[in-house]
Amino acid sequence: MDNNTKFNGKAKVYAAFRPYYPEQLLNDLFTECELSINSTAADIGAGTGILTKQLLDLGLTVFAVEPNEDMRQAATGLLKDYKGITLVNGAAENTTLPEHSVDLVTAAQSFHWFNEEEFHKECQRILKKDGKVAIIANERVNEASVNLEIADVYRRYCPNFNGFSNGLNGSQEIYDSFFNRNYHEIVYDYPLKYNKATFIGRHLSSSFALQEGDKQYPMLVEALAALFDKYGENGLLSIPNLTKCRYGVVQAK
Repeated sequence: MDNNTKFNGKAKVYAAFRPYYPEQLLNDLFTECELSINSTAADIGAGTGILTKQLLDLGLTVFAVEPNEDMRQAATGLLKDYKGITLVNGAAENTTLPEHSVDLVTAAQSFHWFNEEEFHKECQRILKKDGKVAIIANERVNEASVNLEIADVYRRYCPNFNGFSNGLNGSQEIYDSFFNRNYHEIVYDYPLKYNKATFIGRHLSSSFALQEGDKQYPMLVEALAALFDKYGENGLLSIPNLTKCRYGVVQAK
């Protein structure tokens, strides 16, 4: 399946149940990347506009680049009241943006779908001098019992499951390669809290999760509900999670 179509049919559940990113991360990014309200960002793989909205709330002008029509339409609804937003039908490797037009490139929960080499070239093309790339991801604490059991459920019912974040959860090598080891990393302890409905919804929003109509879909939902019942307390379940932001200037390789 083409990466651009992996989330077909998932926009509604994705928009409803995916979390935002820590407010402190956005404030730190604004400061560390020396941004101002005159700065322009390109949010690549913008999806339903979760990070895009937070960038707009900082006062930035934002190009939200997303190749999936369903996801882009969801972002249009979320961001309809904002000025300074342009939604772009483009990909990480071909954003269609003008050369040297943005101060910051962001990729939130999307970098693992990109062709690293082509995205690197595209960042160099669209960034202004000294502009930075920030790669942001919610990374589950892999060794936590609840996350181990969630992975087991996915393996049991979802044939396309290759590990969280397409197998890159917790990996450093790809970031070392992309930034040529010249980047900063900020880590935020950011447990993700769900009630039963939002826990199930979040785990159905993954690209590899089964959709209604699949014969095993009811069993996947039942297994997720059982996990919530096992680990939830007082109607809530907290998933151990670290939000990581790697940022720096992309240099010619």
